[in-house]
Amino acid sequence: MAHLTLAEYIWLDGAVPTRNLRSKTKVLNIDPATASLDDFPVWNFDGSSTYQSTGSSSDLYLHPACFVKDPIRGEGNFLVLCEVMNQDGTPHKSNTRAQFREILDAGGSELQAWCGFEQEYTLFQNNRPMGFPEKGYPAPQGPYYCGVSTEDIYGRPLVEKHMQACLTAGICFYGINAEVMPGQWEFQIGYRGNDEEDTSAITMADHLWIARWLLLRLGEEFGIQPSFENKPVKGDWNGAGCHTNFSTLHMREEGGIKAIEEAIERLSAKHNDHISVYGHKLDERLTGEHETCHITEFKAGETDRGCSIRIPLHVAARGQGYLEDRRPGANSDPYLVAARLVSTVCEIEHIELNLDWSLEAILNA
Repeated sequence: MAHLTLAEYIWLDGAVPTRNLRSKTKVLNIDPATASLDDFPVWNFDGSSTYQSTGSSSDLYLHPACFVKDPIRGEGNFLVLCEVMNQDGTPHKSNTRAQFREILDAGGSELQAWCGFEQEYTLFQNNRPMGFPEKGYPAPQGPYYCGVSTEDIYGRPLVEKHMQACLTAGICFYGINAEVMPGQWEFQIGYRGNDEEDTSAITMADHLWIARWLLLRLGEEFGIQPSFENKPVKGDWNGAGCHTNFSTLHMREEGGIKAIEEAIERLSAKHNDHISVYGHKLDERLTGEHETCHITEFKAGETDRGCSIRIPLHVAARGQGYLEDRRPGANSDPYLVAARLVSTVCEIEHIELNLDWSLEAILNA
């Protein structure tokens, strides 16, 4: 027996240089107990209001790509992440998920790549980071990272509610921690030790975008605005990143350290290509200070948080596992980050990522 259910269609708009999330609600007559991706129909929207088309030909289409339970509206409702398509059914220029799919179809899927994302963000209230006084600055960095107490931690109710929402939704969410600056937090998306879960890189990127949407949506209820800026406070404060833990099947197998070292060699040769898709104003974060390598340098090493690529201590000890790319910024697009990692490590040279999806670029194409 079918039931009326609410589906929140979520997509990425065409804003440059940093994407925004958009969403709208559709009432559907489906059985939540047996819902599949095919149950969510293609829908249209006004692209002229999202920086993706002109008013004279504004309709674009939302093609459902991934869905999870809606933890806000409750049981029987869904969040549906969509790809944006043109009127002729081809991917819109702003559809970076389709770009990643192209990389996978060209041979990238043979790597069986996994990506884990460590998403840092900063909570703003009354136009300043939580924990910052109206004038001046709080005490220097030191007590805030993984801290506890009303003097050091700000925004925990929203952070906890977001974590529970992600778990209820079925997102591959595996942790939180307070970060180095007041009002700054991190959550992690990735493999949780459950081999029955879909751990593919594209699914983890989907889950990160949905988790970002949930954080922004729940922030509405608290009067808090989460920020994914790379350097939300200038000066002697840590920026915000989205460190990406990357592995292929060969890296995860016995003796995988050799595959990790080979991957690092390829990454070093493509450093600038990666920097170009790793986030807006990345230079403000990758300064060589505050646990970063300078944006113009490429360094790799074990345990060193000042490296571009870090091999965690337990990976080096076991001789297999993954590498941590510490360069991506908090506002990076995980589809582009994953696409660049897969294309570099898999040596897929003939596909170029489209980095300009502005309306001006579309009109001049």
